[in-house]
Order: sequence, then structure tokens, then C-alpha cells
Amino acid sequence: MSATAENANTPETAKSAERRALGVACGAHALHDGYTDLVYVMLPIWQTEFGLGFAALGLMKTVFSGTLAGFQIPAGFLAERFGTAAVLAAGTALAGLGYVFAGLSSGVIALVIALFIGGLGASTQHPLGSSLIAHAFAGTRSLKALGTYNFAGDIGKMSVPAAAALLIVALPWRHALVLLGVLGVVAAVLIFVLIPRLDGPAAAQKKDDRAGAGGGGSAYAFPLLLSVGVIDSATRMAFLTFLPFVLTAKGANLPTVGLALTLVFAGGAAGKLVCAFIGARIGTVATVWLTEAVTAFGIIALLPLPLEAAMVLLPVVGVALNGTSSVLYGSVPDLVEPQRRQRAFGIFYTGTIGAGAISPAIYGLLGDAVGVTTALIVVAAVVLLTLPITLMLRPALALRQS
Repeated sequence: MSATAENANTPETAKSAERRALGVACGAHALHDGYTDLVYVMLPIWQTEFGLGFAALGLMKTVFSGTLAGFQIPAGFLAERFGTAAVLAAGTALAGLGYVFAGLSSGVIALVIALFIGGLGASTQHPLGSSLIAHAFAGTRSLKALGTYNFAGDIGKMSVPAAAALLIVALPWRHALVLLGVLGVVAAVLIFVLIPRLDGPAAAQKKDDRAGAGGGGSAYAFPLLLSVGVIDSATRMAFLTFLPFVLTAKGANLPTVGLALTLVFAGGAAGKLVCAFIGARIGTVATVWLTEAVTAFGIIALLPLPLEAAMVLLPVVGVALNGTSSVLYGSVPDLVEPQRRQRAFGIFYTGTIGAGAISPAIYGLLGDAVGVTTALIVVAAVVLLTLPITLMLRPALALRQS
């Protein structure tokens, strides 16, 4: 009987919980990020359907994304009270119902309310999915798992809008949105059933094993990591804002600009996965130095290059531009106590998403004042500020290897 009881908590059982945690988190990330970018597909349709101007269309995107960003921290608090499974499942159901209501909406006000509901549900995914993986995996395996989770979001950004576009060819847009929304409700049920409850002895042991890494850092370690994430996110969005104008000045037409952005996004998706594994091997500080240096010098190198050479360089810039994020997200568990990780991820995602939202406006003012080329040089210079900040993090991050 004793042997049987011990076998119930075998490494295979722990591996099964890890696989389920990673599968649920990656699936939720793909679906929620796909829902977020689905708004872009719908904007031209809503413009025609409701006779909207660009300001109103921009407001619709802001409603969804702003609600998503603003409620991530409360989502972490709710999960601490009611559990990750319940809150993540409820959020996924809400995100799906938001699109169901959007498909059933009869006017602009109802559509805006539907987008608010969808954004509210989507706000649960980033802090809770990241926290779920951080609780299931330990050490460098956590960094790799978070990199895989980060990569899954990009898969969703490509697949869900593409599926919507195909559905709209065959069905009225309202029916297509209802179907996609129902998918979220079904996914919510699966999440609640499949998500591992990591509150038993095995999870408690993992938390104890990682307490030194998560709770032993200095009080300023997490704010420093957040500052690196804010600069990195602001750089990424500013670069993407200016890139079409740089390429147009080199003679690129609209299809070429579209191809260039695709190359950056493809490189970025690969970078989120690859850089997590590099970080697990050489460490967070070395990886951030590598990716941010490549980002800065890649941006500078693009400026004098002819169009053909610039197109070749863009995937490399994309890898570095997006790859840093996986290493930064993967380092959150090393600097925060296990019981505070849900709210810490909520704060981290809110800060980085918020920085990405406002940076194009700030750098846009700079571009108006000094020109696109000089503005991009400033962007490249600012990203190098992350290097000394990351060095200040070295003592706290070193606790992971201790």
C-alpha cells in the first residue's frame, strides 16, 4: 500500500501535469491573442456596415486592447482568491461571448459593449497563463516553457484572423463571429477540465525548491526588469511605426512593405522561441545584451542599406526585436515569490503593453520634429539603455543558478 501511494506521485505524474499546464497555457494564449488581432480583420467590415470614420474604428480597437491591458492586474488578484482554473476559464468564456455579442449586435453602442466584454475576458490570459507555467516548471525549464508559450501567441495571431477571413468568404460576418465566439466558450470548458491544480504536494515542493530564486532578490530587481521590458516594448512598436516610411524612401511599393513586415513578424515569432532556449543556456543578462545590441545595430544598419539588402536584414532584426521579450517574461519567476507571481505577471504585461501602446505617439512627435532617420537613431540609442540596467539585475538573477 505504501509503495502504491508513492507511485501516485511519480515523476511521470509530474510530467503529465507539466504537459497539461503547457498545453492549456499555450492554447489559451493562441486563442486570446488571435481574438485580439481579429479586431483588425473586422474593422473594414464594421466601417462599411455602420458607416464609421477612422477615429471611431480606432476607438473600437482601443476599447478592446485598453480593457485587456487595464484589467490584467485585477485578474491576478481574482486568481489569488478564486483560483487560476476558474478565472482563466471564465475569462476565456467572456472573450468568446464578446465576439458572440459582436456578431449579434445591432448597432455601434452594442458593438462597443461587446468589445469591452471581450477585452475584459482577454485580460485574464497573460498573467494567469504565465503564472501557470511558472508554477509547473522550475529553473531554466521554466524559461524554455515560457518561450514556447510566448511563441504560441504569435501562432494564434496568424491562425485566428486567417480562419475568420476564410469563414467570412463562406458566411455572413455575423455568423462567422458567433462561431468563433462559441469556440471560446468551448475552450473555456476544456481549460477548466484540463488545467492541472498545482496546489498539491508536488507543486508545494516545487515552490519550496524555488523560494530562494523567487524570493531572494533585492527589492528593486523586479522594477528594474520591468523597466527593461518597457524600453524593449516601446522600441519594438516605434520601429514598426517608422519602418514602412524608411522602406518607402528606399523605393519600396505597398506589396514590398507588406512583405517586409511579414519578414519582421516571422523573425519575431521564431525569436520568441529561440531566444528563450538561448537564455536558458547562456543566462538572461547575456541574452538581453545580445538581442538588444543586435536590435540597436540592426536598426542603424537598415538606414543606409539599399532596399534589397534591407529586406535580407529584416528577419534578423525581427528575431532580436521580439526575442528579448521571452527572456524577460521568463525571468519574472526568478525575482518574485511564488505567491505573488500572478499579480507580478499582471503588472509586467500591463507595463509592457502600455508602453507599446503609447510609444508610437511619443516617437511620432519626435519624428515630426527631427525626421524619421534621426528618430530611429534615437530609438536605437534608447534601447541600449537596457544594457546597464540588465547588469544591475545580475546579482538577483544569479540566484537561479545558486
